[in-house]
Amino acid sequence: MKHKNMRLITLSLGAVAALVLSGCSATNDSGDEALTIAFLMPESNTTRYEAFDKPLFEAAIEELAPGSKVLYSNANGDPTLQQSQLESVLAQGPDVVVLNAADSVQGEGLVDTANSAGVPVISYDRLIDNENVGYYVSFDNPQVGVLQAQTLVDHLTEQGVTTGDLLMVNGAPTDPNAAQYKEGAHKVIDGTDFTIVGEFDTPNWAAADAQQWVEGQLGTIDRDSLIGVYAGNDSTASGVVAALIGAGISPVPPVTGQDAELEAVQRIVAGTQYMTVYKSIKQQATDAAEAAVALARGDEPKSSSETNGIPTTLLTPVALTAENISDTVIADGVYTAEEICTAELTSACAELALK
Repeated sequence: MKHKNMRLITLSLGAVAALVLSGCSATNDSGDEALTIAFLMPESNTTRYEAFDKPLFEAAIEELAPGSKVLYSNANGDPTLQQSQLESVLAQGPDVVVLNAADSVQGEGLVDTANSAGVPVISYDRLIDNENVGYYVSFDNPQVGVLQAQTLVDHLTEQGVTTGDLLMVNGAPTDPNAAQYKEGAHKVIDGTDFTIVGEFDTPNWAAADAQQWVEGQLGTIDRDSLIGVYAGNDSTASGVVAALIGAGISPVPPVTGQDAELEAVQRIVAGTQYMTVYKSIKQQATDAAEAAVALARGDEPKSSSETNGIPTTLLTPVALTAENISDTVIADGVYTAEEICTAELTSACAELALK
């Protein structure tokens, strides 16, 4: 068992007692076991967790195990709060904990705590590197970074731009995925003649921090040489775009993103963000729900690979630009053209034939 000098979180005697008392499973009308599954998400700067992951996971659990209960909490980027949330849900006797750790290192201790209470843990989206994790589902994270950077580089090259300055606005230093995105992006960018003139790891993926940092950079770099910005996700991209527009830079140089948030897709239509990475959250949430139900029923979840000994499924991300909005988020029913095409975007949507 790997602890890496982590202080294990201990449950109070009262919590343990509550866990024991609440551990009896109910059944639904069909006589199947109704489960209790905790779904703990890391932060709210990224809108996907509230808007998509939570409802999609709940719907998948209801379909797989009708009458089951999902205990949802969001740590709002606070590892200490997530620790308290875990203790709270363990006191309610869950069959499985699906955990997206606010801090990947502290997450290892949370896994040990849940396992000590006899509750298996699924590592969701962000890898928790602990051999006691029962299952891990995410996307090919280095490939996300490659997609972001390659799409940016290809676009610049098509425009005849082969040299110039880039800024890199990476994700949260506590998120292991952010390091993988950055690794993938550097693999592409470092092989070009572009120059990275500034790089920043954004705490909690916060748009305000990304905006503030870019504003500071714009006061020191040669703005005329800035030909693009790598932004790790759509939250940081929103801060980047706000800083560029606020500084009067027009046209806005191409900016990357990730998660295909509605406002990001609208920025792509408007031309202030060049791309984002579309990841089928429905596929991820459904896969996690299937694994959770399997573990709760004493079965092995289906996996396609392993990560550090953990059964793993890695899903495939897709680069989304203005050219394939219809084929991705609209075709998959994530958004309708009416949701994307506000009054301000009517003309741009018509040019893209969004419907």
